[in-house]
Amino acid sequence: MSAAVARLTADERREEIILAAFAEFADTGLEGTSTETIARRAGISQPYLFRLFGTKKELFLAAVERCLEESHEGFRRAIDEGDPEQDVLERLAKAYMEVIGDRRRLRMQMQAYAACYDPDVRRVVRRGFGRLVEQIRAASKLPPDRLASFIGQGMLLNVMASMDLLESDEPWVVQLREGCIGKPS
Repeated sequence: MSAAVARLTADERREEIILAAFAEFADTGLEGTSTETIARRAGISQPYLFRLFGTKKELFLAAVERCLEESHEGFRRAIDEGDPEQDVLERLAKAYMEVIGDRRRLRMQMQAYAACYDPDVRRVVRRGFGRLVEQIRAASKLPPDRLASFIGQGMLLNVMASMDLLESDEPWVVQLREGCIGKPS
């Protein structure tokens, strides 16, 4: 007798598809990823994928929203549950290093920025990025120039992480890294 297979709800299946899409889009972006590859990874048919998401772009937007939400949630934990004795900016910086330390999430974030040529993607990225900026501003109470500097350092860390330079000992890399996150303790 075969074991009974639990059927997933549409929401559970949708979640599995977003995770599969996230992984595929992180590697090959909006234009380079096929829905066939995503469906195969999720263990479903392509028609079922389209029934749940409508278009490849809608699925990409769901993956982008997930990526930004994961960053937001990491920042929320750093703010609300982090060591209250530690400066909030240090907690946020540490949380962000965890975000970009996840190569899959870093690649998805970079793919989202790269796809901002599309107005729908641009709208989702702007909304999510704005939410992150507001979250940082509200927690840190930084004036605009320091807020821009903090966010800019995060973006520089994105670029460095995408080139796999965060652990490099090249002098120019060390200078930039220390400028963003200080000297290691």
